[in-house]
Order: sequence, then structure tokens, then C-alpha cells
Amino acid sequence: MMLEKTTRMNYLYDFYYSLLTPKQQSYMSLYYLDDYSLGEIAEEYDVSRQAVYDNIKRTEAMLEEYEEKLLLLQKFQKRTRLIRDMKELLIEEYPTKTALLKTIAELEKLD
Repeated sequence: MMLEKTTRMNYLYDFYYSLLTPKQQSYMSLYYLDDYSLGEIAEEYDVSRQAVYDNIKRTEAMLEEYEEKLLLLQKFQKRTRLIRDMKELLIEEYPTKTALLKTIAELEKLD
């Protein structure tokens, strides 16, 4: 479960980091990408561990709100799945045009 959350936060960070303040970017990057502990980040910035924890929790909530509104991660995941489906159809000896066109239409709807 923790790995799933970390993976999700990494994706959300990738999509929305430019909407965060430099401090939020730094805390999230250190915590999720560089695997720093809350204590290590607190030491680095000369703040309390609780301040780092609160900042990260607020930022996680913000990232989830951005995703609720903009759906960049959801669209990315769907696009990835549709491309995989198209590749599988093309590997088949006789893929139907209908199946390929349906998948392409779904891809087009994402944008």
C-alpha cells in the first residue's frame, strides 16, 4: 500500500510540480524521490519534523485536488492502456479494423 501511494505521489508530482511553491517542490522531491526521512528534511531546512510533515500532507492534498480537477494522471494511465491495447491488436495475425478504430477513437477523446 505504501509503495502504491509513493508511486501515485511521484506521478502526481511529475504532472503538477510546476504548480507548487519552491519549498513544496523541495520537500516533496526530498521525501518521495530522494527517500529522505522527515527528520533529515527538518535538519536540512532547520525546521521541526512536524513542520515538514504538515507541509508534505498539505502538498499531497493539493496534488490530489489538482488531479481531481485536471485528470492528467488518469488520462495518462488510460492513454498508456489504450496504446498497449493497440500494440496487442497489431501483434494479432488479423486485427480487425473496427477494433483498431475504436481504440484510436478512445485515444482521441482523451484530448
